[in-house]
Formats: sequence, structure tokens, C-alpha cells
Amino acid sequence: MSGTLQTRVVTAVVLAATLLVILLGLPSWATVVVLTALLLAGAWEWSAFLRLPQRAWRLGYVLLIVALLWGAWQVSASAAGRDWVLGLAVGWWLVALGWIVFAPRRVSAWSAALAGVLALVPSWLALVRLRLVFPHGAQWVLFVMVLVWAADIGAFFCGRRFGRVLLAPTVSPGKTWEGALGGTTVSALVAVAGSAWFHVPLVTFLPLCLAAVGFSIVGDLTESLLKRFAGMKDSGSVFPGHGGVMDRIDSLTGAAPVLLLGLSLLGVVA
Repeated sequence: MSGTLQTRVVTAVVLAATLLVILLGLPSWATVVVLTALLLAGAWEWSAFLRLPQRAWRLGYVLLIVALLWGAWQVSASAAGRDWVLGLAVGWWLVALGWIVFAPRRVSAWSAALAGVLALVPSWLALVRLRLVFPHGAQWVLFVMVLVWAADIGAFFCGRRFGRVLLAPTVSPGKTWEGALGGTTVSALVAVAGSAWFHVPLVTFLPLCLAAVGFSIVGDLTESLLKRFAGMKDSGSVFPGHGGVMDRIDSLTGAAPVLLLGLSLLGVVA
């Protein structure tokens, strides 16, 4: 095992253990505090994509995200309001897919700023609502994270072993279709296990989970597009071998709103 890969594995194990303690060992309010801190750390890293001239402007962007988190929380007090915010997120990720495919070089500071709002705010809302509203909410949050990270891990190893056809060469030259298909296959196994664990019919749950994984890939590629615009390899250096916070949660920003909206439409949550 190479030194870089060993570092990635050790960091992943530590992160997984920390995640289990936070989600399963802490009260719900403490979990919400941690999730909020994580998303705001991601917002700070995202502000670098805007290529702002001063740190004060970056702080202003984070404060804007804070205000929008509060606004989204108020809007989502009703099921209709919650689903509206989540539906907006799904619409955005469809637009982002078109951006990646048709205009990956058309990026500006304002489009990067808007992308951050539409990625971070709904994903925070989805994770917090999953934690607080669902029975066994901690397990649901853990599930969506495991679903996405299983897809990432599967894509990494399958891409290294079998990767030939580039997925989005202009945006992220290291990702391949073989890796994406391998990651999706691994995540499908997680979805099957989740269906049995949560007692949700597999015939509807599996397609929903696969859709969430598909959107997670879009989230990942969108961050890659913006890092390329900003001239950055990683969003930060918080996690050895993995980069910054956004490098760890970019896929989650695409998957979490899709999963919660789908569970709402399936009647799993009121």
C-alpha cells in the first residue's frame, strides 16, 4: 500500500469512528451543532472558490450562509415548505449537471457564490431534518453518509483498477465511467441493507438511493469545476490524504436533499 493511500485509509477510519460517536453517542442538539459547524466550515472553504480579494468578504459570505440557514429552517417548519426547499435543491443539481456537460468553463464569482448557497443550505436542512424529525434519525443520517461514502470508495478503487473512459475530462480528469459504475454498484448493496434495516420496500427504496448517488456524483463534479476555476487542487487541508471539509462532503450536498425529498414523497416521513 502506497504512503498516500495508507494516509487516506487511516484518516477515513478515524473519521468513521468520530462520526459514529457523534451520531450515535451524542444527543440530537449536539449532533445538530456539529453538522452546522461542518457546513459552515464548508462554506468558508467554498468562499475561496469566489476568488474574493479580502478575507472579510469571505467571512461575509459565510455570514450570508448563516442567515440563509435560519431562513431555510423557518420555511421548512411545514412539510410543504421543507419539500419546496428540497425540490429547489434537486432543480439546482439538474442545472449543475447541464453546467458540467455543456459549459464547464463558463464560471464567474457570482455563479460560484450562488452554487454554494444552493449546495450548502438545502443539504444542511436535509441532514438536520433527518436527524430531528425521523424516528431513529441518527441512523438515517448515518445511512445517507455511508451510502455516499460507499459510492466514493467504490468509485476510487474501481476507477484505479478498471478506469478507461473519462467521466468529465474537462472538470475532473481522474474520474471515469468505470469508477462511477463501480461506486454505484457498491452503494446499491448499501441500499439493499438499508431497505431491510429501515423496513422500506426495496422496489422503491433502491431506485431512490441510486438517484441520490447519481446526484452525489454531480455534487462532486460541481465542486471540482469550481476548484478548477479557483486554481485549487483541494478545498483545504483539514483531513490528511483527503483535503478539506468540502472535499469530504461535496457528494453529500447532492445526495442528502434528494434522499429526504424522496422519502417524503414515498410517505416514509410526513
